[in-house]
Amino acid sequence: MSSVQTQAAAAPTGAALYARFALAGAICCGVTHGALTPVDVVKTRIQLEPTVYNKGMGAAFRQVVKAEGAGALMTGFGPTFAGYFLQGAFKFGGYEFWKKTFIDTLGMETAQNNRTAIYLVSSGIAEFFADVALCPLEATRIRLVSQPTFATGLVGGFSRILKEDGLIRGFYSGFGPILLKQIPYTMAKFVVYERVAEAFLEAAGPKENLAGSTLTAINLGSGLIAGMTAAVVSQPADTLLSKINKSSGTGSITSRLIGLAGELGVRGLFLGLGPRIVMVGTLTAFQFAIYGDIKKALGAAGGAEIAKK
Repeated sequence: MSSVQTQAAAAPTGAALYARFALAGAICCGVTHGALTPVDVVKTRIQLEPTVYNKGMGAAFRQVVKAEGAGALMTGFGPTFAGYFLQGAFKFGGYEFWKKTFIDTLGMETAQNNRTAIYLVSSGIAEFFADVALCPLEATRIRLVSQPTFATGLVGGFSRILKEDGLIRGFYSGFGPILLKQIPYTMAKFVVYERVAEAFLEAAGPKENLAGSTLTAINLGSGLIAGMTAAVVSQPADTLLSKINKSSGTGSITSRLIGLAGELGVRGLFLGLGPRIVMVGTLTAFQFAIYGDIKKALGAAGGAEIAKK
């Protein structure tokens, strides 16, 4: 048996393949979100205290460091890394699974003719389940960032929220806005990435003939454009999520969201957009680059591709 045949025979399939997709997604999301914790801290402060942090992203960084020390920029690192590690596993693994499911159901020709719809629906379903895992940790992160004295870290913050506010109100008050933020964000992220990467590959030549460095560059460029687009699409819900998780509040989640949206107005809903474009554009670019490289390292080359040749 030749080496090519041996590699083909050893290639993972089924659950083993999707487990590799999930691991690659977990690593790329956990690492990128964790590394950008300082940007996320500043973005959240701008959203929650616009009268204090009102001189732009650079000035907000300096304000936080001056008032609380450089260590404050890493507030919420624990729940950020843990939350997005879980979310990345469900999001990327689920996206690959649902994309393949729709291709098998519709057939390749129909899938290719409707690939944008498949990208949108697959990513939307995957993100819903990813958000169920993410929401408690995101609520903990926001509470730690907005109230620095609330707890000293992930375990302390998580435990205190559970004890004082309970499971649903404490961790899932923000589930509505997190869905409103993350599902459009993820749908925009994947569909823009797929279509931009497809355009790059059409210009560069057949994928199988390209060097690994070229493919990584395509992933970076496509991810950057996708992330910037997704940041704008999901910004209003991101602001509402920060606001609603700042305190436990009273009344139904729906009434609180409507009230907050009315108070903020259109301009207020886009507070912190600049830092978020920087954060999301950067992390999305590196997510897709890391995801592609880890998939290759794990031998997970069996993902479904439906771009027209």
